[in-house]
Amino acid sequence: MNFLNLSWVDYILFILMFSLSLAVGIYYGYFSKQQRTAADYLLGGKEMKVFPVAMSLVASNLSGLSLLSMPAEIYLHGTLFMLITISPIIMGFAVNFIYLPVFWKLQVTSIFEYFEIRFHKSIRAIASCLFTVNNIVFLPVVIYAPSLAFNQVTGFNLHLIAVVMSLLCIFYTTIGGLKAVVWADTLQLSVTLCTLSFVFVMGTISVGGLGSIWERAEQGDRIEFFNFNPDPTVRNTFWTVIIGSTFGWISFVGTSPATAQRFLAVPSLSDARKVLVIFIVLTQITNIICCFSGLIIYAKYYDCDPISVGHMRKADQILPYYVLDVANQIPGLSGLFAAGLFSTALSTLSTYLNSLSGIVYNDFIKSHLPVNTAENRASTFMKIITAVIGLLSVGMIFIIDKLGTLIELMGTLIGATLGPILGAFTMGMLFPFANKKGALAGVLLSLSFMTVIVIKYQINIWNGNIKYPTKPLYTYGCNETLQQANQTIIPESVNPSDEVFWLYRISIHYYVVIGTVLSLIVGLPVSWFTETKDAATLVDPDTISPFVHRCLSESVLSAKGKSLQKELQTLASNDIKEDSKENTKYSNEQKPLT
Repeated sequence: MNFLNLSWVDYILFILMFSLSLAVGIYYGYFSKQQRTAADYLLGGKEMKVFPVAMSLVASNLSGLSLLSMPAEIYLHGTLFMLITISPIIMGFAVNFIYLPVFWKLQVTSIFEYFEIRFHKSIRAIASCLFTVNNIVFLPVVIYAPSLAFNQVTGFNLHLIAVVMSLLCIFYTTIGGLKAVVWADTLQLSVTLCTLSFVFVMGTISVGGLGSIWERAEQGDRIEFFNFNPDPTVRNTFWTVIIGSTFGWISFVGTSPATAQRFLAVPSLSDARKVLVIFIVLTQITNIICCFSGLIIYAKYYDCDPISVGHMRKADQILPYYVLDVANQIPGLSGLFAAGLFSTALSTLSTYLNSLSGIVYNDFIKSHLPVNTAENRASTFMKIITAVIGLLSVGMIFIIDKLGTLIELMGTLIGATLGPILGAFTMGMLFPFANKKGALAGVLLSLSFMTVIVIKYQINIWNGNIKYPTKPLYTYGCNETLQQANQTIIPESVNPSDEVFWLYRISIHYYVVIGTVLSLIVGLPVSWFTETKDAATLVDPDTISPFVHRCLSESVLSAKGKSLQKELQTLASNDIKEDSKENTKYSNEQKPLT
């Protein structure tokens, strides 16, 4: 086993892929229809087609993080993480019946406007701040993931790669808006899926077929699906993966401005639901390919682990190493894979940059501008915001190296903020009695609690106090220079129960669950005890999920409509009475004297 590198054909195809992405951005930035308003820049003028929007949604949620981290997770920790393929189906029902109809009914440019309509503008400001801060921290991880892979296959400096590719992405996102992002994502994801599928088939054949893969995985103790251990501190169990990933998917797809923006960019609600269905199907396909690739990689290196013998810096580099190993006989395939891997990561970056520009502009800047300027120069301001946030994210790449594996990074970064926000959306849409005080209390307490857990967890990861043992790794099949006969390598791990408080060892998969549930547990009682007599009449029915409308059709939900109707009828009745009195008075005054 030797270090592997791209050929000149691979480099040409790699450069060609990103040249096409640049061309898309330049076309929509300078030659397509002008993007003057916020709706043009953020929603593509609401004229986007279903399939490219669905492809863009898959690309932005797949990203280089998933492509790298999922195979590495299966390779090191076994198949329990494959249960994540069940969660998008559950998520689809929740998004379709609870969240999507409300956002579509309100037709908001930023979904955080919901909080101002349902509760108060202070809740909107808090949510916007959380989303902005979370993604300023999260985006460097998105950039870091493909840079790590490219470093493995080329040897180029990791940080230099990250900076160059990020600047490229910032450029086409800034000038092209949503249309450029969607079509670039579609192109990039198509190449990625084709390349992954081809490598998947080649890898299966190279290790002797599916039977051989399963047999070696069983011998290496990788096959495990039904671990029902209820201990929340265990990294992967049936419960942590199913429950945790379901809440994670709902927060990513149902209540994230970046993905909701896609649903609102198509012409109708039925089109938005088609986008959701296509997204779920394609996501399932990519998840299955990524997870099963982990088993294929293990079957390939079951007797000579490339991590143990020092062929890579981090376990997350195992997939690009494997791809170069099995695909080096076909010129250009490795280059397409590297380009696709980078492309999916940059599609996530471009998606969130585009969404963040809308959040920052609409929630923090627009209100301070003259009305004419705010309307006519919206896209210009958002382009500037996109560039600034992108450059800030690039500058933060240099601290990512020491913060654990990519799976751990994703779990901790999203855990502190997405849970409280999901809880606030759920509270507003499912509980008509929820009010501003309850939402505010729930979000703030949940955020404070999760921030402490996340910071303590990362401190312990940084200091090496928490380490997760992997499944056995073998090197007995390596060549004589590397071989240590029949060697089994199980990474040393500190027993966290002896050194770290249990609360800081809770599985990262539960972070969004805890944040959501805590927000509801605090917010609903506060709302109940601070509910005013007229609270029901203050709830706009459009802010409540149709699911609740059907369940409570004769109750408080329609109170506002009934109240308004009665109020109008009363006013009309009073007007009629007043008019009648005036007419009677006028009539009496006009009667002739007899």
